[in-house]
Amino acid sequence: MTGFEITGASGADMELIRNWADAEGWNPGDTDRFAFAVADPAGFLVGRLHGEPVACISAVRYGTGFGFIGFYIVRPEFRGRGYGFQVWQAGMKRLDGRLVGLDGVVEQQDNYRRSGFLPAWNNVRHEGRPQPDRGGPGGGAGAGVELVDAASLPFEQLAGYDRRFFPESRDGFLAAWTGLPGRTALAAVRGGRVEGLGVVRPCSGAARIGPLYAAGPDIAAALLHGLAERTPDGVVAVDVPDANAGATALLAGLGMEPVFEAARMYTGPAPRIDMAGLYGVTSLELG
Repeated sequence: MTGFEITGASGADMELIRNWADAEGWNPGDTDRFAFAVADPAGFLVGRLHGEPVACISAVRYGTGFGFIGFYIVRPEFRGRGYGFQVWQAGMKRLDGRLVGLDGVVEQQDNYRRSGFLPAWNNVRHEGRPQPDRGGPGGGAGAGVELVDAASLPFEQLAGYDRRFFPESRDGFLAAWTGLPGRTALAAVRGGRVEGLGVVRPCSGAARIGPLYAAGPDIAAALLHGLAERTPDGVVAVDVPDANAGATALLAGLGMEPVFEAARMYTGPAPRIDMAGLYGVTSLELG
């Protein structure tokens, strides 16, 4: 394809790609791109036609054995010409030899299957203003549970807890994800032990909560209420794995409505994680 090349993303590209994702209705976080830069500085690729960005993909490496595909977008007027497939191949080549995950929108899931991805569960976005009938900040989370600013805890404690829910350690990413300006990260602590963690971040639409980890539904509800209260209007969105039936029931009981769905898929067996404690994934674009 004359005039088409694939390069790493510049800072300006990252902002452009975020706008493309917004146009697709994905509602990415306003500052997610900065956590990308920490997780894997070369993890974004852009397809350019005669120098103009027309397609993109993220292919982020974690540790030595895992990678995640996201932000796979071709501008609508350039679809059907093979540019997206070239970008896809470049992203997958970058993750060669690793277990690779992605969250596939419904219309692309058959294509991902043909590329060797197998469905593990669905992440269903629940959105709305959580009702005050269960849990709440500092109350209803269980005896002895306290919600605290996650930054007040030793980072090693948070990183060790996060490791239960993700296939590889991601300390640099986690530090950025929980600490970027405009975000709130709350931890649920009982007897000095972390029993829950949640982060809310501003977006162009509903503020997104992710991750949302908890030892039980009361802790998850308390974190969700505490995070929602720290947003301008209390409207939040959480991407809930349907493999955790308790999480789905909790969000429905709090009056949150399903608005979007994507299949979590992997190129091999799904990694072993604490699914019972996973009430909301970190990001559909980051894993």
